[in-house]
Amino acid sequence: MPHYTISELKQNTGENPTTATVDTQLQKCVTKTTKSGKPYLQITLTDAIDQFSLKIWENLPQFSAIQSIDLDSFIRLEGDWIQNQYGIDANRWQFRILNEGEIQNFLIGDPETSKLQANDWNDIVKLTSSISDPRLNQLCALFIAEHGLKFRRTAAARKNHHARRGGMVEHVAQMMRSAVALSGVYPELNQDLLIAGVLFHDSGKLWENTYDERGFTQAYDMQGEMLGHIPLGLSLVDKLWDKMISSCVATATTWEKLTPKNDEVRIHLLHLIASHHGTLEFGSPTLPRTPEAQVLHHIDNIDAKFEMMKQAYRTAPELAPDIQEKQFPLPANLIKPLTHFTPEMAKATAFVEKAVKSDDLDLF
Repeated sequence: MPHYTISELKQNTGENPTTATVDTQLQKCVTKTTKSGKPYLQITLTDAIDQFSLKIWENLPQFSAIQSIDLDSFIRLEGDWIQNQYGIDANRWQFRILNEGEIQNFLIGDPETSKLQANDWNDIVKLTSSISDPRLNQLCALFIAEHGLKFRRTAAARKNHHARRGGMVEHVAQMMRSAVALSGVYPELNQDLLIAGVLFHDSGKLWENTYDERGFTQAYDMQGEMLGHIPLGLSLVDKLWDKMISSCVATATTWEKLTPKNDEVRIHLLHLIASHHGTLEFGSPTLPRTPEAQVLHHIDNIDAKFEMMKQAYRTAPELAPDIQEKQFPLPANLIKPLTHFTPEMAKATAFVEKAVKSDDLDLF
């Protein structure tokens, strides 16, 4: 019997039943009622990179069994899985609690994603270490030292894009690589400022979209709920800056002689955090007013949209050949991307055309 991640289960399940097991964490268990007034449960199950919901009807033994275990429990489900317009469902399914060894393996997550995030984290450390401005360099190092572990298990969003444990690392690393590439095209950009801005732009999400040390469920935090990640990010950078300056007075005194001035560097970095949503109606308290702020806003939006499209291509229902159904918040139905041209493909095409013209069917 195959054992799948949630994403693999979705990819390998269709209208015909697929018998498989899947390890998950119980994220939600909500009691609802049908139109006729009969109760049922809707549970939300998650793993390192994906999630799905499952309905449990009152007449099933799982109805009472699932309510007897704690939220955030780690469980293995086994059954005959199908997928329809409402999502994943199962026939003749059962579940059990994972043992401690199974839990540890589960917490490692998908090996491919874990490797990707490890490489992305190395890029973040390398690129922030390459910052020439000593103030921005030290500020990034201080953030990584104090908040790096929490940052590595934070998502970039609660849904829509990079909404998984470690998703923030993937998002920030890709944005940093884009920032470096664009700095090569537009040398007027302050690359040091831009790299630091990318690191800190969503730093407030450590209180909005982070995960517990043990699990794949995003926690809710009072500060995140009441303030939001932009004010929290501004406050975090202000506190780190003050700590950095006060921790070494001699160094701070030397920095006072640098150009640009300390206060200029600080306010420009804060501006990148404050303006990165791009418009007032999307939550930014101010609009982008510098080249770095404009670039940061757009690479943030590009990476988020690209991730949404990648996810939609994997999961959106097909409407017709090469056309897939619109997925929120994308604006339209998806069209299959154009295949990359390669010289090898051109040679293969020329070879086939030559064979057909010569009627040399023995070539095949």
